[in-house]
Amino acid sequence: MSINVNYNPKFSNLSDILNEIFVNFNFKGKILVNGQRNAIKLFEVEGITLNIKSFKRPNLINKIVYRYFRKSKARRSFEFASKLMEMQIGTPQPVAFFENYDFIGLKDSYYVCEHLENVFEFREIVQNEAFENRDFIIRKFAQFTFEMHEKGIEFLDHSPGNTLIRKNNDVSYSFFLVDLNRMQFHETMNFQTRMKNLSKITHKKDMIAVMSNEYAKLLNGDETTIFETMWGLTADFQYRFHRKKRIKKKLKFWKK
Repeated sequence: MSINVNYNPKFSNLSDILNEIFVNFNFKGKILVNGQRNAIKLFEVEGITLNIKSFKRPNLINKIVYRYFRKSKARRSFEFASKLMEMQIGTPQPVAFFENYDFIGLKDSYYVCEHLENVFEFREIVQNEAFENRDFIIRKFAQFTFEMHEKGIEFLDHSPGNTLIRKNNDVSYSFFLVDLNRMQFHETMNFQTRMKNLSKITHKKDMIAVMSNEYAKLLNGDETTIFETMWGLTADFQYRFHRKKRIKKKLKFWKK
């Protein structure tokens, strides 16, 4: 058995408390998400609300992969969040990651960040066409994404549930990326990669039209080309997504 823990230096004073939390994670804390794969709990520590994500225990093959060949999701989340902070792209402040190994490989792992209050998911903009300042927020989201792309950041899980939004007192909006374990960093991003990175955001044509209009202004590009490319890649993603769901549904039916 071995343990690997790494802390953001700003939170090194919490090391003893966090070590105790990791050991007793299943018995303490307030449940925020209790999914089939991962669980998220909130812990109040030294006046700070910590958001701790427990990743699903890997299967036998992945236990070995995450020990010898690839960084764990917890470690990647921590390192990517730290890099985003350095690049001035919004994300919850990373606090620590924890990896627990047995004699085979990775047993369990946790990622800790500060919990954000008074935020909502971009998903709400997609689902609610009457959302206050909807068009304005969509344009600000396009600006946020453009800034990421200009800095060479390709967020592979750039989906409506993985961007949190906060309305500030001056009526501006701040954006924060979450669920960070799949990212790539480039010197530059080509046009096709940029457009593909926006293909999971929404299936609604009116939203894509607004994003295309704003992105074209920022890129100084042709709006029609941007819209047609973004819409084509979105339609392709939606087709593959729903096809996969239909196949899974059929497989479940035949297993009964």
